[in-house]
Amino acid sequence: MTSQVHVFAMSDLLFICVNLMHKRSSMENTNISSLLERRGAWLKGEPVDYTEVLARADLTRAIGEHYPEFELLRDHVLRMTEAIERRLEVTSITLTDNMKYIASMLRKHGLTELRSNDIDISTAAGRRYLSGLWLEEYAWLAAIESGAEEAVVGQVLGWNVKGFQGENEIDLIALKNGQLSFVSCKALRSHLDIQDRKHRNRLMDAVHEADNLADHFGRPGDQVAVLVTTDLFDELRGVVRYNALMGKAAVLDVRIIPLEDMSWPKLVKDFTDLWVKKDAIENDKV
Repeated sequence: MTSQVHVFAMSDLLFICVNLMHKRSSMENTNISSLLERRGAWLKGEPVDYTEVLARADLTRAIGEHYPEFELLRDHVLRMTEAIERRLEVTSITLTDNMKYIASMLRKHGLTELRSNDIDISTAAGRRYLSGLWLEEYAWLAAIESGAEEAVVGQVLGWNVKGFQGENEIDLIALKNGQLSFVSCKALRSHLDIQDRKHRNRLMDAVHEADNLADHFGRPGDQVAVLVTTDLFDELRGVVRYNALMGKAAVLDVRIIPLEDMSWPKLVKDFTDLWVKKDAIENDKV
């Protein structure tokens, strides 16, 4: 009970900080929208309801902290949702304490519903949250906690370059000290079977997608990262699991934040480090 009270208090503090940061950013006329406009781009669509994101911050953080267990729960909920919709046989799984807590919080926030046979199924909003929106919100929370003056999540960017128009989906854009960070969030399987070509391709595509964001919208000093829920480091052997991926990311200057850094303190530190390179550049000029 004590830990949950602490989390809710932290959400309230984040809410206050978000309002103050957005107000300061707007007053200084240096916000994400104004910077993008100077680059021939603009935010499209309806803005995210950040009060809703903050209201379920405790759930989102619990998922991030215990992703492999959530992965089992998520897959079961989505399977059972399909089974009930198609009148197929339903099954059950054994839940750990963390899975029980996450399941109860999903119900509390209206993302799943408990049926009479004790089977959780997802709601329409829940399906999107379970499938990856939670990771975007987790990234947004970490960006704000790391000191971002403004951050937007789940946006479509329109752009116009030399008469050509288009749009790109961007999971997270964060602003600090005039520097933008673009983060692509990929909720993939936690375990990497190096023989699984489809999984490898999705990881490599994520790196190229992030690099494309930098090419389209980035400027010197901006940072690009991929937040992915796959375990990419073999702790026992002390080696990375997918050398080609890490090598390509290094060449393209794309930061990869893997499952190993999904715990809240590590994730906040990784987001804080996104600003370090810009700060170093500015110090070198002095």
